[in-house]
Amino acid sequence: MWTSTAGLEGQRLRLAISFTCIIGFSLFGYDQGLMSGIISGDQFTQEFPAAYMPDDASSSTSRHVSVIRGAITSCYEIGCLFGAVFTLVWGERIGRTRLILGGGILMIIGAVISTSAFGPRWGLGQFVVGRVVSGLGMGMDTATIPVWQSECSKAHNRGFLVCFEGAIIAVGTFVAYWIDFGFSYINTSVQWRFPVAFQIVFAVIMIMGVLVLPESPRWFLLRGREEEATYILSKLNGTHPEDASVKQDISVMKAELDASKTGESQWKTLFTSGKTQEFQRMMIGCSGQFFQQWTGCNGAIYYSTLLFKSNLQMSDRMSLVLGGVFATVYALSTLPSFFMIERVGRRKLWFIGFGGQALSLIITMGCLVHPTTQSSNGAAVGIFLFIAFFAFTILPLPWIYPPEINPLRTRTRAAALSTCTNWICNFAVVMITPVFSDSSPWGLYLFFALINIIALPFAYFFYPETSGRQLEEIDLIFAKAHVEHKWPYQVAKQMPKLHNEEILEMSAQLGMGRPAISSSFANSEASVEKRSSGEKEEGPSSAIV
Repeated sequence: MWTSTAGLEGQRLRLAISFTCIIGFSLFGYDQGLMSGIISGDQFTQEFPAAYMPDDASSSTSRHVSVIRGAITSCYEIGCLFGAVFTLVWGERIGRTRLILGGGILMIIGAVISTSAFGPRWGLGQFVVGRVVSGLGMGMDTATIPVWQSECSKAHNRGFLVCFEGAIIAVGTFVAYWIDFGFSYINTSVQWRFPVAFQIVFAVIMIMGVLVLPESPRWFLLRGREEEATYILSKLNGTHPEDASVKQDISVMKAELDASKTGESQWKTLFTSGKTQEFQRMMIGCSGQFFQQWTGCNGAIYYSTLLFKSNLQMSDRMSLVLGGVFATVYALSTLPSFFMIERVGRRKLWFIGFGGQALSLIITMGCLVHPTTQSSNGAAVGIFLFIAFFAFTILPLPWIYPPEINPLRTRTRAAALSTCTNWICNFAVVMITPVFSDSSPWGLYLFFALINIIALPFAYFFYPETSGRQLEEIDLIFAKAHVEHKWPYQVAKQMPKLHNEEILEMSAQLGMGRPAISSSFANSEASVEKRSSGEKEEGPSSAIV
């Protein structure tokens, strides 16, 4: 159905797809930063008194209001979770672009419901319902956009493009924080209604994009529609359907699909081991999202303004200003990831991120054990340092990894399951952060620091390098690791990057199935062995990073 290219092809078509994905993730970032500035705003708490925190609140009142604020903010994550579950169940059948379209429509409906909420009783319920509906759409989109982007990108810039989407999350948060700050000077309900409604702008642009852009060629192939897959792939490559490179790419995709396909993809496929290692790969993708949330990012992003006010004892206005500065540092700190994601590689960035975040949180924790004005300034430095490390490492990586690490037949479901992990952990973190912070400000940061420390050895043993690899090569890494009883990261380090012919040959060598191979593919297996032996002679410096 979705074969329109808006008259574009080649680089222009890829850029149009990237732009649409970027808008979708900027909306994700905007919604992350939206509530930080309005949840404690005077007009919002006047409209919904249940969220008002008195200056002389007792400990019981403080805990009660903290729970209410946590629930108002985290209800969005519940919607996102169910949106991701919907994608998990129906994603392969519906398709990438139609899911993104449906998600955008739901976000517009949710924004309208929340913006039009009035009154302290039913109004708050309506606001929450709108947030949940918006969350449904966002859950569908965040589970689908990285898959669509990865499947329409070339291997050499796939990581850069998905990383760029991750960076745009920070830009969306930056926009939300400063809009919240600007409208804080308005003494009517427009103070919070306009920021909530503004997300419609992002959703409309995204919808316009997916209406005129094509479906993923890999999805067409998965549904047995080779003609459409060939046509779209030729448009993405800027050639024609009969071009040899297009046919070769289609052959490689079919080889990957045939190698892992034993019939129609079932739920039980996600729990397959053996050479294809679907279960291990699914869990690796989910673990990245788990650690992203439980290492503290959204505890800071959703509540930075509130944390500056309650933990660091700053005024309302200064908290909003620092919240804006926090979002600016967040956005600017994503810039190094653009070149580091491919040059440094995913694996090393995991280590840098977890280590840097742990150090930053320990600094913050240490400054809050015996709080003074001077130590509070040190805690603020720790929070800013934390978000800087997060922005160029742990922010983009969990969105890049699941579409890369999972095989074609389970890619949508596994990526959706990793997104489900993101949202259920996001809900838990956003729900407990204000309550935990109210009970023990320094204990909150110690808890997140310990999770970062635990994540380091996990990343070392379970996260192989995927930078610069074709998606089909990842299958071979896990199959070879299974056959040779090695860790996947060891195989990825030793195995050279392969061409299409070599991928087909190695797939046959590992007994994963092999389509008809033309004579032009002859001796490619020997080529792989020659390159492998050559790299061994070069020593450790030849490892892929």
